[in-house]
Amino acid sequence: MSGLRTVEEHLDGVLAATPALPSETVPLDRAHGRTLHQPVRAAVDIPVFDNSAMDGFAVRFADVADASPSAPVSLRVVADLPAGTDADPALGATEAARIMTGSPVPADADAIVPFEDTAGGLADSLGTIRVLAAPRRAGAHIRRAGEDTRRGDEVLPAGMLLGPLQIAAAAACGVADVVVAAQPRVAVISTGSELVEPGAPLRRGQIPESNSHLLAGLVAEAGAVVVRRASVRDEGGGLEQVLAQVTDAAGPDRADVVVFSGGVSAGAYEVVKTTLAESMAFSKIAMQPGKPQGFGRLPAGALLFGLPGNPVSAAVSFEAFVRPALLRMQGRTVLHRPIIAIRAGAAWRTPPARRQYLPVTIDRTDPRGWRALPATSGGSHLAGGLGRAEAYAVIPADVEAVSEGDVVDVMLIS
Repeated sequence: MSGLRTVEEHLDGVLAATPALPSETVPLDRAHGRTLHQPVRAAVDIPVFDNSAMDGFAVRFADVADASPSAPVSLRVVADLPAGTDADPALGATEAARIMTGSPVPADADAIVPFEDTAGGLADSLGTIRVLAAPRRAGAHIRRAGEDTRRGDEVLPAGMLLGPLQIAAAAACGVADVVVAAQPRVAVISTGSELVEPGAPLRRGQIPESNSHLLAGLVAEAGAVVVRRASVRDEGGGLEQVLAQVTDAAGPDRADVVVFSGGVSAGAYEVVKTTLAESMAFSKIAMQPGKPQGFGRLPAGALLFGLPGNPVSAAVSFEAFVRPALLRMQGRTVLHRPIIAIRAGAAWRTPPARRQYLPVTIDRTDPRGWRALPATSGGSHLAGGLGRAEAYAVIPADVEAVSEGDVVDVMLIS
């Protein structure tokens, strides 16, 4: 369609203007949801020492290699090794040490016999024991020092999001602090004289304001910090006042990024367009919803995103342009949501010559055949249906319609 930019062209311009944020060092208990700026390298081996994988007995394999139920081998237990012990008892011929899972394996032992392979098990595990089954080989049931990770190995690469599993891996390799990206500071500003706070009485022409809540939540999910959430009228200077606060370098609400919803289209009261005409470029993008977009950067450095005011448009625009920029600022290596290919569970219309982002639910009734079902009738103002969405079906601009059973790309958002 003439005069429209592609999604990729607009995103390329956004990312080219997006700066990387500096790094900071934080302890692990404050690292959840942060992005690594430097790799995590192991400070200790994993495991730290040879240890038992079973509750049982540390033995010399040669002593028990021929043990069987018909020819049990008797061993004398000369030591007891609970987890946390630093003992390393000597083991002579036909001697064993009772050992618990995770305990250091004596230097003289080269196999573990589990309790269940002895005649008495735990109940008869001190004094003399009878081994009824030989370990399958020397080294059986022993976790060798460093078999998972060696000291100095890279455990987590730079650019990785730190979740519970990654933080546990860093802790297990003896790392107490990690170097992460600073979190982008984001101000979210909804515009529109028709907007009132949720729960407030509505007069004719007013609607509850939801976009700032939507965008603030998406910002937080992207690892950034919301420093200001506001709603301003189309007239009266409210936008200028909030902008002055969030762009004050010394102020508590200083923002690296300002995300506007509304005020960027072709109407007579487009407050973002009129207020920031010198700092932002306003474009039409070949996508539905989300055709009108604004983007720019203030002289002091803050990025400015102007998103359409309809809730579905704002949500889709955030996914397409704002989220990748926030992740780029943090040094994230993957900037986009995962996409899977599944079949459409219904037919729907597509816009001519524009990429469609349709909110969908995923029917998982058949685990081998997931299906995408529209969550709304397609209107960009349908915020109630948006609440049911688990994903967006992303339909190329050259597809004229989607039929039931067609394979479609689906961007997962939950």
